[in-house]
Amino acid sequence: MTAPQDRTLLIASGNHHKHDEFRRAFPSEIARLVVPSELVATVGSAAPDPTEDGETLLENAVIKARAFSLWSGLQAIADDTGLMVDALDGAPGVLSARWAGEGASFEDNVTRLMDQLKDVPRQRRGAEFRCVLALCDGDQVILTVEERCSGTITDISRGVDGFGYDPIFLPEGESRTFAELEPPEKDAISHRGRALRRFSELYQQLDTTGGPR
Repeated sequence: MTAPQDRTLLIASGNHHKHDEFRRAFPSEIARLVVPSELVATVGSAAPDPTEDGETLLENAVIKARAFSLWSGLQAIADDTGLMVDALDGAPGVLSARWAGEGASFEDNVTRLMDQLKDVPRQRRGAEFRCVLALCDGDQVILTVEERCSGTITDISRGVDGFGYDPIFLPEGESRTFAELEPPEKDAISHRGRALRRFSELYQQLDTTGGPR
């Protein structure tokens, strides 16, 4: 079964890791997902790079979804994700993607976080990933979802899959980090996988213009 032609959603991100996770978790029969690089020639301009200066994950998700929807003329879905570490009073939180500074790499952020936790015992290394999804049609916010995944921060990086803080995040009830799990295993328990499944359930209850069925 193919998605209706008017159910096309733009993934409001240039991160190919997120593209993969969105496409794995979002049922293809509900909507056709496209990424910014597929639209550049049609739109005639480069994809936006909005400043994520919101104070919350929700604000940042909306900033991205709104910018990409206005650029493309399509409904756009964006996520903003934060890692909240107990011993750091919830940091890096909304600053997770740039914890080591603007333009920091995944490795830079992990290194800084590990340095900050080097003297923290395992029992105090609790953490939680939070993912917020926002769907916008132009300026209008149509749908938002938040999901979480609890776990702990390991004392060494483990695994080569995933991205971001995955090599040092040990989800609750697991002996392997996110980066050691196979993609379908991670999707089944991760914050983003849970958020995308919940989002797809709610999205099916909307008509193609964002109103209730």
